[in-house]
Amino acid sequence: MKLYGTPPTRTLRVIWMLNELGLEYEQVPVDLMQGEHLQPDFLGLNPAAKVPVLVDGDQIITESAAIQLYLAEKYPQAGFIPSAVEERAQMYRWIFFLMTEIEPPLWRIARHTFLYPDEMRIPQDVDLARQECREMLAVLERHMQEREYLVGDRLSVADFNAAYTLDWANEENLLDPAPRLREYLKAMYARPTAPPTIVEAFAAMEM
Repeated sequence: MKLYGTPPTRTLRVIWMLNELGLEYEQVPVDLMQGEHLQPDFLGLNPAAKVPVLVDGDQIITESAAIQLYLAEKYPQAGFIPSAVEERAQMYRWIFFLMTEIEPPLWRIARHTFLYPDEMRIPQDVDLARQECREMLAVLERHMQEREYLVGDRLSVADFNAAYTLDWANEENLLDPAPRLREYLKAMYARPTAPPTIVEAFAAMEM
């Protein structure tokens, strides 16, 4: 099993799942700054030129959430996908919520602060994105009141997806009005299988 991608990208989501499942894998670095994701060999794995990519035998899976779900389905003994259809529906709900409501404004902030060249950046969009992200984080904050996990009474794929997303939001100081989410994030990263945080991954790159 090979995992193409380098922290602090969404690759961290998949690393967490692999660690939790106790799987052996080879991590293949992909240097985005050097354009390695645009080379023909990588584009043969993912024409969208995005990381992470998991290669498991003949299977090539892209998109971090899809890889997480694939791994959880393949190794059901870990119990990271609820058995009851009602709880599975809630797991999918929160994964989609994280990927479509919270992560997009985080990407907009990143694009208009350091990813885009100066002439393409729109400072006003950063303010709008921060506001939109805060509003959606407030929804999750209310949901997590009196809860230990996003769904039911045990860990699911949704929690491993959420931890990375919330760590990103925390780096943008967007969790300041969300004390329950900060507690939840701290508990998740206290797990022995947790990958590096985003700030730790950046620090490692500078060593």
